[in-house]
Amino acid sequence: MPRNWEQVCQTWIKASSDTECDKQENAVRMIRKAVDEYDALAQREIKIIAQGSYRNNTNVRQESDVDIAVCCIEPFFADYQYANYTMQDVGNYVTGYTYAEFKNQVEAALVKKFGAGGVGRGDKAFDVHANTYRVDADVVATFAHRRYQPAQAGPLFGSLIRDWTKPEGTQFFADSGGNAIVNWPEQHYTNGVAKNKATNLRFKSVVRVLKNLKYDIEANGNAAQKQAAKQAPSYLCECLMYNVPDFAAGSPRFMVRTAIHYAWNQTRTDEACAKWVEVNGMKWLFTAAQPWTRAQANLFLGHAWEYGEF
Repeated sequence: MPRNWEQVCQTWIKASSDTECDKQENAVRMIRKAVDEYDALAQREIKIIAQGSYRNNTNVRQESDVDIAVCCIEPFFADYQYANYTMQDVGNYVTGYTYAEFKNQVEAALVKKFGAGGVGRGDKAFDVHANTYRVDADVVATFAHRRYQPAQAGPLFGSLIRDWTKPEGTQFFADSGGNAIVNWPEQHYTNGVAKNKATNLRFKSVVRVLKNLKYDIEANGNAAQKQAAKQAPSYLCECLMYNVPDFAAGSPRFMVRTAIHYAWNQTRTDEACAKWVEVNGMKWLFTAAQPWTRAQANLFLGHAWEYGEF
């Protein structure tokens, strides 16, 4: 029996239910409490940052867990690649408190609050298991990340302003090693809200439909379609839609159809999407450092078009 894609997309466009939102909020609240009640962390300035699809209101049923960054504001990691000065010029120095020490303390705080059986340590994040009161939480211990900008002339003659991008980003390392992982959750949230407003609330609706389509392909597509969908993380889906200039008015299916067509056409060549960015606006979408490629994104969009019978 042919699938009624208009009806399916109409269902997929919906945001989380009130019950799901309450459980997600409870998870954030409990993580905050765990940090506040642990003596070694209580003395430090720490922000609890809800991030990912939950905070940005683009989550779907398959992503009901909440991503949380436990971010130590000081000490912080600093990036001077865009600056024309050094850490000494801004009075920064290396402290004895290490990221590894902080991560271990976050783990101890979570175990104290939720018990050893309620917390699992992964390579990048801690998994705080769900109960009837809260959803699963992926908790990442991070230091603040300051990206310093080129010096600018100050208000006084001869003075210079050496400042960093605000709000700060977050930075952490996996237990297995490798390069630093830098995220910009506050910029992501702000830009996503602005994009949604500028598109008459269509942006986040389209993202939810595309994410649901991706997961549906993973479950029910043919071998080639499943492989392409698995190589396109839900975060990439959101970023692809962020780079679509506008969304045509119409049914959810029509909006997604036109968006997929535009994104597929633009990702056919490196040149056409060379300036595409993540939703945070701080990182290019297609670089060698990303866990996906432009070709993989294009292949996924092509299969999504075919699978959804657009």
